[in-house]
Amino acid sequence: QLQASGGGLVQPGGSLRLSCAASGRPFSSYAMGWFRQAPGKEREFVAAIRWSGAGTYYADSVKGRFTISRDNAKNTVYLQMNRLKPEDTAVYYCAVRVGSPYVTSSGDYNHWGQGTQVTVSS
Repeated sequence: QLQASGGGLVQPGGSLRLSCAASGRPFSSYAMGWFRQAPGKEREFVAAIRWSGAGTYYADSVKGRFTISRDNAKNTVYLQMNRLKPEDTAVYYCAVRVGSPYVTSSGDYNHWGQGTQVTVSS
């Protein structure tokens, strides 16, 4: 089970950090990902990370602004979001899959947490 948190209202240029806590320790072969869905749009890939070892992957739209990381001791994955823009406004979801993090299709992720709303507005 995945529990996402950390969303909120922030001004353009601001920062937020999202957390995704997994109940139980994910297996080393897992990848954890973040997706987002804005009103009227399809769910889109944001970032992903291997649960064990190196390997991160970002959507071009967030590269250089967002950073995904993990704390294995806390079974938690984070998404640090800096220089936020109004177009980053969406519900953000975390998800897990078995295998590579270099996968952007939401259909390839097996388990999902509930979303957390991020609103970027002045």
